[in-house]
Amino acid sequence: MPLTADADIAALLRSVRRIAVVGASAKPERASYGVMRALIDHGYDVVPVNPGLAGQTIHGQPVVAALADVVPPADMVDIFRASDAAGAVVDDAIAHGAAAVWLQLGVIDDAAAARAEAAGLSVVMDLCPKIELRRLGVSGPA
Repeated sequence: MPLTADADIAALLRSVRRIAVVGASAKPERASYGVMRALIDHGYDVVPVNPGLAGQTIHGQPVVAALADVVPPADMVDIFRASDAAGAVVDDAIAHGAAAVWLQLGVIDDAAAARAEAAGLSVVMDLCPKIELRRLGVSGPA
């Protein structure tokens, strides 16, 4: 089961340091743009992942083409992809060695969540870390 208890979500947000944002956008009107800014402002090391923007920067962070290009590996993978594309990203996160996957608001894939949990990853689904940081009063990594 994905994490739903406030204490568990807060503990996850305090424990991760490096976050890969898959589906990062350079467009200010896109949710991933604002979430990335909030994560950086909260002290996380954020790596934007978007093959169409690889080599560019978002919020001063170099964009990589694929999760496999995130070195050293991310602790958490924040997924801004449609639900039907999220499973492949979850599988990449498992192979990547991430400790957690976070499927954004509206991104739901129960089968992918089960695979991640079976591989030992923490899973958050259908929530936004930017909102949860504020709601739970988490200042960033511990």
